[in-house]
Amino acid sequence: MSAGLLDGTALGDRIGATHTWAIGLCLLFVLVTLVIAVRSRRTTRGAVDFYAGGRGFSGTQNGLALTGDYLSAASFLGIAGMISLHGHDGFLYSVGFLVAWLLVLPMAQLMRNTGRFTLADLPAFRMRRMRVRLACAVSTVTVCVFYLVAQMVGAGALVMVLLGLHDGGTFLGMNADQTSVAAIVVVGVLMIAYVMYGGMKAATWLQIIKAVVLLAATGLLTVLVLVLFSFDPRALLSGAAEGGGHGRAFLEPGLHLGVEAPGDPTRTLFNKLDMISLGLALVLGTVALPHILIRFYTVPDGRSARTSVKRTIGMVGAFYLMTPALGFGAAALVGSERIAEADPSGNTAVPMLAEEVGRLTAGPVGAAVMLALISAVALATILAVVAGLTLASSSSMAHDLFGHILMWGRPRESQEVGVARVCACVVGGVAILLAVQVREQNVAFLVGLAFAIAAAAHLPVIVLSMFWRRFNTAGVEGAVYGGLSATLLLMTLSPVMSGKIDPVSGENLSVLPAWIDIQLLPMENPALFAVPVGFVCAVVGSLLSSERDTARFTELRVRSLTGWGADRD
Repeated sequence: MSAGLLDGTALGDRIGATHTWAIGLCLLFVLVTLVIAVRSRRTTRGAVDFYAGGRGFSGTQNGLALTGDYLSAASFLGIAGMISLHGHDGFLYSVGFLVAWLLVLPMAQLMRNTGRFTLADLPAFRMRRMRVRLACAVSTVTVCVFYLVAQMVGAGALVMVLLGLHDGGTFLGMNADQTSVAAIVVVGVLMIAYVMYGGMKAATWLQIIKAVVLLAATGLLTVLVLVLFSFDPRALLSGAAEGGGHGRAFLEPGLHLGVEAPGDPTRTLFNKLDMISLGLALVLGTVALPHILIRFYTVPDGRSARTSVKRTIGMVGAFYLMTPALGFGAAALVGSERIAEADPSGNTAVPMLAEEVGRLTAGPVGAAVMLALISAVALATILAVVAGLTLASSSSMAHDLFGHILMWGRPRESQEVGVARVCACVVGGVAILLAVQVREQNVAFLVGLAFAIAAAAHLPVIVLSMFWRRFNTAGVEGAVYGGLSATLLLMTLSPVMSGKIDPVSGENLSVLPAWIDIQLLPMENPALFAVPVGFVCAVVGSLLSSERDTARFTELRVRSLTGWGADRD
């Protein structure tokens, strides 16, 4: 799109109207949430208020907040985009994300009863606290920063598409690259402000508002898509098969995941294993994501934590039932080819679908309003998730590193909360710098990497701390450092980093330059190997250590079932 079009033609007028609507909606969301953050500051006095929102949220409120935390841009934009490009295989992501919560449900009450503020609180109850907290803090910050960078780069890309700058043109005198940098900086500053001023209370209300808006906007777009196809699923699927460019194969498995390689059984095997590995990361990583875990501490007791997960399953399930309508609708109404031209990863599918649906139902004005609404919701989604991630990482740094290592577990609450606010600035600043540096790279793999690290490094710690009497400090360190190292190493040696070439165009699809090829494992998802490594390292480390404390384990088991004494340590 040329600068001339933006300045003078009817198309430019329509895009200008879209800008006005989108910017207005975004400013309204930011204004409302900043007011909430400032008001939350007045009631955020101690560590319990800052880290856990005073433990005053109900199961329903926390369920909405969990939904908001979990439905990131990868869910809202990514899954529908993958369905629009890859058909049936894209829907497998929805299945994996939803099934994960069936594992979270039986764990929610146990985790609420056995921890206080961070992941490290659980194993530190029965082990050598400093070593355990250091290990957990390292992995928590690593997962959060990876996830943060991916979300913030996505914010920059989304703003360029929203303003029509991905094909040229300027906005407020800035070109596409400068606008992307500005979007990343603004998102980073806002997430720091939310955490610094309001802590968990502000973050929770931000997630609640975002979840309601996201579900409402997704529901509206889904209904409009179905109206255009007369609520006939067969017509929708037929249109998607035609628009997807693959015919009936678009509606069948094997187009993108677990692809059959004729005449190459080894390649076929690795493709199948890669699909299984992806599902493993999505299912097992969810329960151990730091920003999800700390949400269980915002409710008054274990029963409320379990209730919040039940509410989350219902809302997340409803959302993922709508993603096929959005994905197949985008393929049918927009076309997979157009979507891939705008963004090869498909993240623009939902905004493009919203614009097309608006045009078909209400003309140019409807197109502008729908595109603005969906784009504003997408930006709100990113903003809410990065705030939760920043809070999780700053909480771990302040509570675990400062409070229990540097201050030997005896800090003043005012000191610890002050350090947490400073850590939010540090984490936010680092995330901004990294996102600006890699904004032109395809960083979508970082979301999957965060899930894989959580599954390999955090899940063994959570499960074995609660259910294995012999588990000890060396086991925690083995799980965290072993799982983290294995995941990073396998990802480094995978096609994501080097050696992946498009067989048709010859384009380099990896992160590193084409002349670097260190690929050893032909799989893009490391969880299938990294998760067993994490558990093996945990078991071996525990068995090689002579440390034992069965009394503390017994007390922990009682606490996990009753909640007795959970808020005292």
